Amino acid sequence: MSSDRVKEAPIKPGKTKSASAAAGVTAMRVLAAAALVLLVAGLAASLLHARAEAAAALRWAGFALFAPVAVRRRSLLVWTFLAMLLGCELGVDAPHFATQTRFLSDIFLRLIRMIVAPLIFGGLVTGIAGHGELRGVGRVAVKAVIFFEVVTTLGIILGAIAINLSGAGWGVELPAGAQVAATQAHVPGWQEVVLNAFPENIAQAVAQNQVLQVAVFSLLFGVALALLPEPRRTPLVSVLQSLTDVMFRITRIVMWMAPVAAGAALAYTVGSMGLQTLLPLVKLVATYYTALAVFVLVVLAPIVALARLPLGKFCAAVGEPAAIGFATTTSEAALPLAMERMEEFGVPRWIVSFVIPTGYSFNMTGSSLYLSMAAIFAAQAAGMHLSIGEQLVMVFTLMLTSKGVAGVPRSVLVVLMGTAAAFHISTTAIVIILGVDTLMDMGRTAMNVIGNCMASAVVAKWEGELQATGNREQGTESGHEGRKSHRARLGRTQ
Repeated sequence: MSSDRVKEAPIKPGKTKSASAAAGVTAMRVLAAAALVLLVAGLAASLLHARAEAAAALRWAGFALFAPVAVRRRSLLVWTFLAMLLGCELGVDAPHFATQTRFLSDIFLRLIRMIVAPLIFGGLVTGIAGHGELRGVGRVAVKAVIFFEVVTTLGIILGAIAINLSGAGWGVELPAGAQVAATQAHVPGWQEVVLNAFPENIAQAVAQNQVLQVAVFSLLFGVALALLPEPRRTPLVSVLQSLTDVMFRITRIVMWMAPVAAGAALAYTVGSMGLQTLLPLVKLVATYYTALAVFVLVVLAPIVALARLPLGKFCAAVGEPAAIGFATTTSEAALPLAMERMEEFGVPRWIVSFVIPTGYSFNMTGSSLYLSMAAIFAAQAAGMHLSIGEQLVMVFTLMLTSKGVAGVPRSVLVVLMGTAAAFHISTTAIVIILGVDTLMDMGRTAMNVIGNCMASAVVAKWEGELQATGNREQGTESGHEGRKSHRARLGRTQ
């Protein structure tokens, strides 16, 4: 009878699911640990001059074990970094094949350029005309430019301090016969920078991907539309709102290709350059990335604290756009995703659509460090001892000549050549930087993307427009709800 009274306790489905989930997490951790061990073993084998085939086999085995972990995470950031590592490995093991993969990153960049103009146009126009933000546009513009100028100035000063402390240029042997005529480099004056902000043909501005010109046209269009009577304004605002929603959906589709494009870009870079060409300039690259880390801690982190932005959520929002900018070395590739992530973070769409494109001409967050560092490095490599006064004049010159070139891949070299001519620095020293310019361009592009995103969040906070979001999903839902309520208001006005 006692055996009849003893009954087995039924297993609850919830406990079974939680147990299987925990087992899956444990399995993924084991795979990740094993992958890390194999990758480290492969790197150690290469450093110990073991057989190249055996070392490569260990590393590829590590990547193969880590692939299920990345797929399970379902994170674009994780996939992008894995693809970047695979691209580097492919460039080392099969450089000839790796140089043939560049077309994949070029396809991605073309798709991004297809998105940018309608995304900016729809976001700005609907923000201004649909929400009556005429008075706020001027304040936002002034605050954004002030933010960019202050941060850029601090970056230039920090770069000069870093290169003086490291002395990376002293002792570098300059190659013979590499002199370039610096006087041919064209540095735009401030009048030309202002003139180029205004489009003479909107179709030409879109075709040439002149982001600031598209933003200026969108601003004027939005203001003009806002001045129309409500019955005539409402239908077009509704259409443009739907256009913007569609462009964000297209952005999400295109971003599925981002990891492939990132891996292809790095595979091409490593395969065409070769890691051995970087050895003479390792100190310069190390100085630059150390200065970037200090810049984040000393400049950007205090700004986040003063603006009272949620640090964890902000880092999660900018991680994926920064990774794409890092791999592709162009801020343009990260622009649509950056706009979407900052809107999910809580920044109103009209502020995002205005501030981030404006950063393409005024934001030199990462490039400012590079400019002052590279200019003084060239002087050191040429054996020139610049006084503090001369360096201050050079810093001021870089501040003026760097406007209007942000967002263009490697355009800072043009500014660098012009500054070298003004200070009679041999451009041979600048030419040798080209060997590692791509590596440094990755860091400065990622920092430019972070600066653009931070500017939109800080300006929104100053305006009292930053919306609190619990997480990314909640932010997306609130964005959809906001758009639905906006359409409801439009419907009632009709």
